[in-house]
Amino acid sequence: MADTLRPLTHTPALATTRRATAAHLVRPARVLVVFGKEWDRGAFAPQFAAGEIELTFEGFDLFRFPGNARLLAFDAWRFVDRICAKYAGRVDAVLSNNEQFGALLAAVIAQRLGLPGNDPRAVVLAHHKLACREAQRRIAADAVPRFAPLGFALDDPRAHDARALQAAVAASDLAWPLFVKPIKATFSVLARRVDSAQELARHLRFGAFERRIIRRLVQPYAQIAAQVAPGLADPAGMLLETPIAGHQVNVDGYVFGGDVRIVGMTDALTYPNEANGAQHFLRFAYPSRIAADVRARIERLTRLLLAELGFVHGFFNAEFFVRPDGRVQYIEVNPRLASQLADLYRWVDGRDVYRMLVALARGRDPETVERLAPAAGAAASFVWRKFDGTGAERLPTRADLDWLAREHADARLMLYAKRGAALAREYKWLGSHRYAVLNLCALDEARLRERYEAICKRFGWPAAY
Repeated sequence: MADTLRPLTHTPALATTRRATAAHLVRPARVLVVFGKEWDRGAFAPQFAAGEIELTFEGFDLFRFPGNARLLAFDAWRFVDRICAKYAGRVDAVLSNNEQFGALLAAVIAQRLGLPGNDPRAVVLAHHKLACREAQRRIAADAVPRFAPLGFALDDPRAHDARALQAAVAASDLAWPLFVKPIKATFSVLARRVDSAQELARHLRFGAFERRIIRRLVQPYAQIAAQVAPGLADPAGMLLETPIAGHQVNVDGYVFGGDVRIVGMTDALTYPNEANGAQHFLRFAYPSRIAADVRARIERLTRLLLAELGFVHGFFNAEFFVRPDGRVQYIEVNPRLASQLADLYRWVDGRDVYRMLVALARGRDPETVERLAPAAGAAASFVWRKFDGTGAERLPTRADLDWLAREHADARLMLYAKRGAALAREYKWLGSHRYAVLNLCALDEARLRERYEAICKRFGWPAAY
């Protein structure tokens, strides 16, 4: 069932203002959001409250019961057919910030409805980590680690057979240690360093139900990919790579009319010690501290990759490593807005990214969106994690949340409490449990840290700035 939000046209004061303002005589844009993200409702709120948009959400929560139970019978093409029949002529824009398969479904739906959108093939190639690595190697081989596909899928019995894994690695001409990750996945699921075939076999050993979930998570993507970009490797497979490391940088931007435009770059800081074979994000900081010449190299590599993928219309989030010697290496590119980071650009630069997102989805130049007055000189998205197999450190009480709203009114907090099988699965798939994310800003970094530490103290959470 669709979840629809409409402008508050019943409010007398607002209605009077609209009658007096020519801009409000224009019908609100009808925006369909496919598989919405947890950040979307709050971020769309200013446009909704101003009567600029009507919002309709289609999809379900992939990671919470009971919504995720629908995944077991979900068919991507039936979903596309149903949505197109339901909304033909009734929406002005289709968009999604969902990286699992929402962004791809939105591209297909927009194409079917004749609305502005990205080429579905470009979205498929960006999501497919093997195909994307091959594109990177074609345009900048020195910016790519050595890599090879494992050769069989995660639900293949050989994936947890150490002898089969050793033979596959030997045939790939790679050597241990390796960094492994799924060909199609999100949130660094199952991505980690492994030092031997035995360790990889343990990492890829799943029960029957987990194997079914893994296959079903990639099935909607596989259904679309088979038609728009046939011949790709099984998205349920694994990619093997020579481990690389460095300072990680996120690049957020969009493509309009084939023109690649950078919104900003954030520094991705990790927890100080590797856990379960991987580094884990601690915070995303803006503005980035990288040097201008490194920024220029990153922008060049971003433009080259998007062109190679045929990425012509839409937001993107690209990730890079900056090595200690200054070399830049690709990690990946995600064909959607990094919704978690939108606040940072709004606070520091006055870039109203969600209004830009709607403008682009309507075929309009996002640069025409009026900038807001900057509210801060530094901003960050902080992430709290556990590494010991247990749940959240402590959940904030109602009094804690009231205090946060009163003392830090601009802060945005997301909680991700899990327990039981869902918690165990998160440790297995990610190597840690992310239980909270907080977006926060301040006049400068010193004051940002003060605010962060005050919130940690109030909530009883560790302060690992």
